[in-house]
Amino acid sequence: MELVEVKQELAIMAKRLVDFRGSLDLEAKEERIAELEEKMTDPDFWNNQDEAQVVINESNALKEMVNTYKELQETYDDLEVSYELCKEEEDASLQEELFSGVKQLLNDLNEYELQLLLSEPYDKNNAILELHPGAGGTESQDWASMLLRMYTRWSEKKGFKVETMDYLPGDEAGVKSVTLLIKGHNAYGYLKAEKGVHRLVRISPFDSSGRRHTSFVSCEIMPELSDDVEIDILTEDLKIDTYRASGAGGQHINTTDSAVRITHLPTNTVVTCQNERSQIKNREQAMKMLKAKLYQLKIEEQQQQLDEIRGEQKEIGWGSQIRSYVFHPYSLVKDHRTNHEIGNTGAVMDGELDPFIDAYLRSNIHKS
Repeated sequence: MELVEVKQELAIMAKRLVDFRGSLDLEAKEERIAELEEKMTDPDFWNNQDEAQVVINESNALKEMVNTYKELQETYDDLEVSYELCKEEEDASLQEELFSGVKQLLNDLNEYELQLLLSEPYDKNNAILELHPGAGGTESQDWASMLLRMYTRWSEKKGFKVETMDYLPGDEAGVKSVTLLIKGHNAYGYLKAEKGVHRLVRISPFDSSGRRHTSFVSCEIMPELSDDVEIDILTEDLKIDTYRASGAGGQHINTTDSAVRITHLPTNTVVTCQNERSQIKNREQAMKMLKAKLYQLKIEEQQQQLDEIRGEQKEIGWGSQIRSYVFHPYSLVKDHRTNHEIGNTGAVMDGELDPFIDAYLRSNIHKS
């Protein structure tokens, strides 16, 4: 990098910071922070812990957004000063420090921009993630367990908390189905990029002839909804069954009928929960999951109507995979929506999903 390139980069970054400030409406956000902090001083603030946590989460998210912007602006101002010094003095170490600082600020601006893209109503919410293997028995069930590990690793790297709400082990290996609750700010905003069919091509470890197999797993992503979101669910539309829990979950597993399955009869939507010790808590969690699924159905119906108006035809089924993971005859993970691809399949399976999520979110914004 040369000083003339630094000048060009600084000009671009200055414009981006101005654009960020305009879209942020910093004054309004600082007023909102003050309102929330006032609420937190109320003696009755902790009477309802769920509501209190919502206030705290909103306050923390706004503070992070505002403070990060200010830090980025300060870093930019410091780089401007360093640039002027480098023009006056031929100091190699000072120039190297400037070049390094410009690259770092560019990365930080890109990350911040991604945070700002997550502005849809439920982007900030926790996410409910479901994995369902396609046809293929042990092959696809093993692929589901690999994806389970991948999403767990990704969540841990993000600092998110992962809870297993439902787990049905495979007959020989892998999982028949699994439902995770992934808790963290913007968890749904990030993970909505993962909704769809994931395709694996590899030499099967379960095939003694060493043949190549293709497996599919469907990934469903829904936001966890708070109690103040209105989703009409009539009691008479529900069929509620209880049964003994199975799989990993502690000593209470298989000792009582604590697991709960709820079927929403009008839509034939089924949810199950078995991670809690008590039937009551499993029922509460299952109702939250049902609420999220019905909300997702509503959104998909609206999208389908829009697509019909626009004349868009979307293929539905296992052929409509969003991403392919090829382990043989070469190594490549490719997202078919953005054409983003990574050759290091091991890193992706270890949870390095951010490049795919980043590309998807940015492409979606550019389409809208």
